Amino acid sequence: MNTNCALIEAVLSLEAEPIDEENLSRLTGLDREEVIANLDILRDHYNSETHGIELLKFPNGWTFAPKDSLWGILRAHYGKGGRGALSRAALETLSIIAYSQPIARSEIENIRGVGVDGVIRALTDRDLIKEIGRKETPGRAILYGTTRKFLKRFNLKSIAELPKLDEIENKKFFVDGDP
Repeated sequence: MNTNCALIEAVLSLEAEPIDEENLSRLTGLDREEVIANLDILRDHYNSETHGIELLKFPNGWTFAPKDSLWGILRAHYGKGGRGALSRAALETLSIIAYSQPIARSEIENIRGVGVDGVIRALTDRDLIKEIGRKETPGRAILYGTTRKFLKRFNLKSIAELPKLDEIENKKFFVDGDP
């Protein structure tokens, strides 16, 4: 590993949140192409079985994270709040939001058939969903969508990477049948 890789590695290890190529370039003094080339070297370096972490790219930047194969061991201590288990109601609600966003609470309740106030609060507290606007109808209902933390938790680069729904599932998730 070269000095530029070591510099980028050090910056990544000091950042609490993912950092993009532009900010890595600014912090290291390397041009963007050098940053990208060295990120590729680092990703290959950490891809081996001898490392417990891997370099991941998310929509908002790059970060180190434990390899998925180690989460079974680490989850008991480090999984609280970030990777802790979600209830079935929370997973159902989160799925509806992910596939239907932006979506109002009343629309979620229509799909699930039960109230979701507590689940919405819990998912918001875990920073998996957030308010992303208001509906342009009387009452101006709050619209919800997923967050970067949602993408990171489910190891997605973007919402477009969600598994595709077949026609029957599609009708369950969308109030009017259209995404």
